[in-house]
Amino acid sequence: MITFRDYYQNEVKLSFTKNPFSPSPKHVWVITKYQDQWLLTKHKDRGMEFPGGKVEIGETAEEAAKREVFEETGGIVSDLTYIGQYFVDGKGGEVIKNVYFGEVDELREQTSYHETLGPVLLDQLPKNIRESSMFSFMMKDGVLPNSLKVIKEIEANSLG
Repeated sequence: MITFRDYYQNEVKLSFTKNPFSPSPKHVWVITKYQDQWLLTKHKDRGMEFPGGKVEIGETAEEAAKREVFEETGGIVSDLTYIGQYFVDGKGGEVIKNVYFGEVDELREQTSYHETLGPVLLDQLPKNIRESSMFSFMMKDGVLPNSLKVIKEIEANSLG
């Protein structure tokens, strides 16, 4: 388990084991790739971030992850891999969120991307995300870099 402070100085506990904080988390975050590019969305208020959101009643976390990617980017997730789960006790209460890696097969143009302005494709994630006002606070703590290390291992193992 890794412990660190988020953008707002709340303590975050991140684990790469299966559901250490809850078997049914209420939130999901999906680090996505489409055709070897990072697929983000531009939130209307927060800036660029990977898609995610709340798990709806009657929905699994995996279903929510795929739905959120589609709603916020138009992306159809072909392969979804559980990465980890984190817990934060913030000003708005406790949040338990599953983190996934999603590979997107297809991007469909939408008439609405809900609370976002739609997909953003990047060849590389900039090294200065923490200092950039273009990115959401959700991209600026230890969840992303630690998850990217796990994703890199997954990709290396899949190449054989």
